[in-house]
Amino acid sequence: MRLNFDSVLNSGIRPFLGRQAIFALVAILAAVSPANCPAQGSRTPAANSDADGDEKHPLLRVMEFADESREALKEVKDYTAVFTKRELVKNRMVKQVMDVKLREKPFSVYFKFRSGDEAGREVIYVAGANNGRLRVHEVGIKAIVGTLDLRPDDPRVMAESRHPITRVGMANLLETNYKIWDAERKVDPATVDVKLFPDAKLADKTPCQALQITHAQPNRDVKFHISRIYFHKETKLPIRVENYDWPRRSGEKPPLIEEYEYSNIKTNVGLKDIDFDTRNRQYGF
Repeated sequence: MRLNFDSVLNSGIRPFLGRQAIFALVAILAAVSPANCPAQGSRTPAANSDADGDEKHPLLRVMEFADESREALKEVKDYTAVFTKRELVKNRMVKQVMDVKLREKPFSVYFKFRSGDEAGREVIYVAGANNGRLRVHEVGIKAIVGTLDLRPDDPRVMAESRHPITRVGMANLLETNYKIWDAERKVDPATVDVKLFPDAKLADKTPCQALQITHAQPNRDVKFHISRIYFHKETKLPIRVENYDWPRRSGEKPPLIEEYEYSNIKTNVGLKDIDFDTRNRQYGF
């Protein structure tokens, strides 16, 4: 599900009220308010200074902003959703849509693919079970071989994905970004631009708060040129991420590397072991 982010940008950046801590509020407003941004991408000293004058990296501000989402995720034991992803895998853009059931403990995932030639494929993964392997039921002529047991990083699996199934889910999505933000705090803060869009919306009109992080120049310590992460405005859950590379030529748009979105989310539905078992009669294994 694509979001026309240009429309969000053109709508302007408005101050966001109602966060947990005053110090985070002051810093974010200083960083993103039009009144404090003489030009797009510019930074002011106030954007990275605490009241006592100590400098604070803009990515630390991002991590503080995302803390509320981290807390919200602690209350999520399991959920069902529609998972949509687009990824550049070996110079090929792969798009897949699937129904997902996910349980946090033990980490368990069930996928049923809804799109393309994979429609109908089912995948089950349970941490600590089946020798750490996926159970895969294919469709069409591939189904002749029966249920496959594959490592999460099996080349046949990674031919369609940038990340193994062990990193799927909203909690993993946010923690992956935390690690990136923390690692990238070593770069010069003057080359990092952070913007908050408190009234962003996805294509289906889902209200969000979106953070956009832009690195001005390539650096071996920087993973992406532009990253955007969207938090559901009511639940605070991280429901979408977009990551872009640097343009190859001046004037070109940044090329998409990966994009993940969770929609139709229902949390704490009480998923059981049978939801992650090939013996479930509702499944096609």
